[in-house]
Amino acid sequence: MAEGQEPESADLVLRIEALLFAAGKPLTVHDLAASLGLSDWALVMKGLKKLHHNYTSRQTALELRKAGDGWAIQVRKEYLPVAYSVAATDISRGELKTLALIAYHQPVRQSRLVKMVGDRVYQDIPRLRELGFIRGSEKANTLELTTTSKFAEYFGFETTDKQKLKKFLKTGLGIEDITAPEEPPKEETVKESPPEDGSGEKEPTGEEKPQ
Repeated sequence: MAEGQEPESADLVLRIEALLFAAGKPLTVHDLAASLGLSDWALVMKGLKKLHHNYTSRQTALELRKAGDGWAIQVRKEYLPVAYSVAATDISRGELKTLALIAYHQPVRQSRLVKMVGDRVYQDIPRLRELGFIRGSEKANTLELTTTSKFAEYFGFETTDKQKLKKFLKTGLGIEDITAPEEPPKEETVKESPPEDGSGEKEPTGEEKPQ
């Protein structure tokens, strides 16, 4: 299609769908307009709205979702367990549980994760960082872990509401136990103060030294 030429509405919707499907990642309105050779972003937004209506008005395992600044075609959360069995990203069940725990408890320290799922964390964390799902920063001789934007993009879930996240992890991923042991409170050192009544022993001065 020549640049500046306005496409037919139905054709534009199909072109947008094809781009989002082929990309396999969220695309912004700017990305879509550039790929379609359009300077009018309003046309792209109109096409996205029509495509969203198409997905919500019929029975399908897919949906059009807003992910960050972009849009993506993703599997509906109720069908995620089926999709993961053949998903391109090779992530094991154990890694998925570790990722779910990080998502729920973030920011969470690696040392605390070890108490939840054991030493396998030391293998899971590098793998999840390599896949781009989490990031870590050094803190108090351990790593403090959080999820990245890729987590929301891949799983189609952006909310920070823990109850909604817990429900998503249970129904979408089939992970029941995402509780964590409470960290023991830090012991505080109490510094004793000398008695206010002056009854405490004191170093004798030169004048008070016994003869």
